[in-house]
Amino acid sequence: MYDKEARHIIEALRSGIPSRAVGQYFSEARPRMMKEISARLDMVCNEGKSNGMVVCGKYGEGKTHLLNTVFNLAHSNHMVVSLLSLSKETPMDKLYLIYQKIIQNTYLPMRQQPGFMHELEKLSANSPIANEMQLYAAKQLETDKLYYLFRSYLNTEDSDEKFLLQADLEGDFVANAPLKKIYRRIFNQPVKYNVNFTKTKHCGDYFSFMSHLFTQMGYHGWVILIDETELMGRLGKKARLNAYRNMARFLLPEPSLEAVFSIFALSASYVEDVIEGKREHENLEAVYPEEPEPIRTVLDLLVKSPQLAPLTKEEIQQVLYKIQEFHGKAYAWTPNLSPATLLGATQSGGYLLRTKIRAAIEFLDQLYQYGKAGKTVINELGEETFTEDVPLLEDV
Repeated sequence: MYDKEARHIIEALRSGIPSRAVGQYFSEARPRMMKEISARLDMVCNEGKSNGMVVCGKYGEGKTHLLNTVFNLAHSNHMVVSLLSLSKETPMDKLYLIYQKIIQNTYLPMRQQPGFMHELEKLSANSPIANEMQLYAAKQLETDKLYYLFRSYLNTEDSDEKFLLQADLEGDFVANAPLKKIYRRIFNQPVKYNVNFTKTKHCGDYFSFMSHLFTQMGYHGWVILIDETELMGRLGKKARLNAYRNMARFLLPEPSLEAVFSIFALSASYVEDVIEGKREHENLEAVYPEEPEPIRTVLDLLVKSPQLAPLTKEEIQQVLYKIQEFHGKAYAWTPNLSPATLLGATQSGGYLLRTKIRAAIEFLDQLYQYGKAGKTVINELGEETFTEDVPLLEDV
């Protein structure tokens, strides 16, 4: 009888669609980089200090697979994990949109589905965690909006109000006027902001609040994984610079971001095509001559980011051996062939790891179905492009 989990793994690898399950079972590749990432995770867990890094690689060389491997490693360390791919709808220059998507894709340790609001619903208004978070929101953030919002959330018995306030915590920000009305109704007191909250300026408060909340709930930290970072290259000039500024919040985090480890996965061609090709350092001097930091430091980090090296022959053989093992379990048969034979069958698949894997699976499929296999040919597609979208008005 076939193994359902093994079938899932093989089908995920065949399709080329990244999978957390694949990351769980194929975690031995690139031991040097995984050793560095593991050490950084341990530092976050033990010391509570936030930090971030950028990894780059060619298309199909395993960037997303690496993030999925880190996802599983972080969960095994009892850390909350958020996984996000940048897109036209979620651009890096709009931090409030990034926050919303990150919260929608946040997984508590060992949970298969995203979400954590059910844990907040268990908090009573006078519990130690609730008291700590109210004090934190009142004193430690740039604005005190979250103090009024969280206190109202804990104390309201109106289901509509509860839903509205919860939606705000998830990134669907409620306007100031309704929040003030809710707070006055519950406590018979007016709201007096120390700083008027706007989502475009103060969204960082929400990241800080959530990072503190996760540690107070007993988790060892928060891991934020952002894929397809190269899509920043399609933004207009000023939008790209603002995107780098937002990246600095994670790569050069302030103390208010507590126990957070961030990884950005970036195309290897980004430096040549965008930073050099679009003269980002000159753009920085032209747009922000008086305040080049922290954008300049982020550009330097992108230029110096470690690149995923092609797997060695021995590492590829290890991956293919595991694929052969999973294929046998997935279809209840015994592939009787040497690692060298399977490796040789992938040579026509090109140099990309993704295409080698698909070539190996096609070869095994033919052996399973027909008892023999011909020459497998898998095309390599998907080179990145960095054509800018229609520029924003402020970029003209």
